[in-house]
Amino acid sequence: MSAETAPRSLLRAAPQQRVEDGHGRPRRHPPARLWALPGGGHDAGESIAQTVVREVEEGTGIAVVVEDIVGLYTDPQHVMAYDHGEVRQQLSICFHARPIGGSLRTSSESKEVRWVAPADLDKLDIHPSMRLRIKHGLDSARSAPYIG
Repeated sequence: MSAETAPRSLLRAAPQQRVEDGHGRPRRHPPARLWALPGGGHDAGESIAQTVVREVEEGTGIAVVVEDIVGLYTDPQHVMAYDHGEVRQQLSICFHARPIGGSLRTSSESKEVRWVAPADLDKLDIHPSMRLRIKHGLDSARSAPYIG
């Protein structure tokens, strides 16, 4: 399947972090895995669009162009605690991006990467907060970004 003809949802299997609400780039006790959208951290000196392009390519092998914003996602009840002691409240910005090239591959951040048809999403283990982002991203009737 080429990037031009692929369904709109690109997912990767990511480790799930065990936290109270469990979300984001989730990690769970091995070998369990959740599916998640590609993503990662913003580096100093990048525009947010450059971050999206870099993170999607690094995590999946797919080159994309950013088209618009899906929404801003945060929840004061979703706190991520890292092994080294750092604690953060989750904040995620989700974008629509169009694939323009590349080929699927895994990375150090993913066990498996694949295109998933929207009709097949319910068959996958995806955290509810990630499902909300996917639902918003696939909803062509949405006229404004989600802020929540």
